[in-house]
Amino acid sequence: MKNMFQLIKSETKLPTIQVSRQKGPQLGFTLIEVMIVVVIIAILAAIAVPAYTEYTRKAVASTAQQEIQKIAEQLERYKAKNFTYKGFDPNYIYGQSSAMNEIILPKGASGADIKYRITLQDPVSGKLLSSTDVTNRGRNWAIKAESTDVKNYNLLMTSEGLRCKTTDSVTYIGCSGTKVISW
Repeated sequence: MKNMFQLIKSETKLPTIQVSRQKGPQLGFTLIEVMIVVVIIAILAAIAVPAYTEYTRKAVASTAQQEIQKIAEQLERYKAKNFTYKGFDPNYIYGQSSAMNEIILPKGASGADIKYRITLQDPVSGKLLSSTDVTNRGRNWAIKAESTDVKNYNLLMTSEGLRCKTTDSVTYIGCSGTKVISW
């Protein structure tokens, strides 16, 4: 019988009442919960920021390629009218009244905001197409777009059909480096 009373006594535990200095239920987060949320946000940011940076880098390079193709189309129209590329100035494409030696992307950017510098040249004479120098024959053209971001592509397009891009160096006659891609 004594064992029965001990068994019943151990099975029926009475609830204990804890006394708190605060009135009402306690609300809020523990320090551990807040730290876990901060760590999760940091992990998501570590994944998202590089992906977004790469996305914007590709978008800027794509814009430069489009500008090069637009200039190349205008060069061919100019040659159809004048039988030479000599004297071509892209200022009318961009609504400028003065001569343009280079095109800045994005349009109107200055200083650290410049992403690309596009230049046009006669690859044989090494002169700008807008040059009226006698040695500039104007039979060929090369458009070079150099990025200000060392991780982005430098682009080249020529009248002979060469289209290449590389993160290394680009000259008016070709692309060089370890990662050269045709586009």
